[in-house]
Amino acid sequence: MDHTADVGIHAVGEDLEKAFEETAKGMFSIITDLSKVEEKEEYEVIIEEDTWESLIVRFLSELIYLHEVKNVVFKRFEVKLEDFEESKKITAKAVGEEIDLSKHDMDTGVKAVSYHDLSIDQKGEIKIILDI
Repeated sequence: MDHTADVGIHAVGEDLEKAFEETAKGMFSIITDLSKVEEKEEYEVIIEEDTWESLIVRFLSELIYLHEVKNVVFKRFEVKLEDFEESKKITAKAVGEEIDLSKHDMDTGVKAVSYHDLSIDQKGEIKIILDI
């Protein structure tokens, strides 16, 4: 029987870029102990969407995809956001390493990112729900 559960992240940063970084870091801290992750590999993520809400959902979803397909965990993120008239864009670096089960305990798998109860304060606060 499949069982789904939710976990919430409340991320705060000095600005919206830092809040995006903290949200991603929060998601990976649910997956594994970040203190055991080394900065060996770097991935670039570039996404453009209509709203900040759809951008954070796509960004986190892309990180889940990379985690699952490339077998990596991330511990540090560098985010640059651009606010165009018609769209919002993120250019981000995700830094981490390939999963090594001898040192990375895979605590909780994140299945998806939800729009349910999603809120973004452009001053630097994000609340988001993850399906685990």
